[in-house]
Amino acid sequence: MTFKTPDLCDEFESELGKTVRVVTPMFQRYGGRTSFSGQIVTLKIFEDNSLVREVFGEDGKGKVLVIDGGGSLRCALVGDQLAILANKNGWEGVVVYGCIRDSGDINGIDIGVRALNTHPQKTLKKGVGDKNVAVTFGGVTFNPGEYLYADEDGVLVSGKALT
Repeated sequence: MTFKTPDLCDEFESELGKTVRVVTPMFQRYGGRTSFSGQIVTLKIFEDNSLVREVFGEDGKGKVLVIDGGGSLRCALVGDQLAILANKNGWEGVVVYGCIRDSGDINGIDIGVRALNTHPQKTLKKGVGDKNVAVTFGGVTFNPGEYLYADEDGVLVSGKALT
């Protein structure tokens, strides 16, 4: 599916700030896909990526994982092994309100990744967090089942499929 977020903003201008929301620009772009979209699955975690592995182990065709990592810059929530697992299971992409690691390797994997930054340290593994709950960051609430569109120009969230 080909799209441009500026074109989507223009086409759905009357819905901006309502059913179509623009995420505050804050993310760095990683991964082999410059653009990606899909239905949202969410995780709310903090410095523990145990649930990320669990979710990426599921079928991700047509889905994007949105991780609210509390904006922590103290460790990485996604690394190359998790990106490989996500790609293997068909995930379109991941948006991380936190850090990733192994960015050079992730850039060679066919998956879209947005994250605040990189950090070389891995997380703790306590198995703590919530799946498929509404998460809010970047001025937007991400609800499970909604749709996310990301490209070179930004990230959009919509209550309905736009393409």
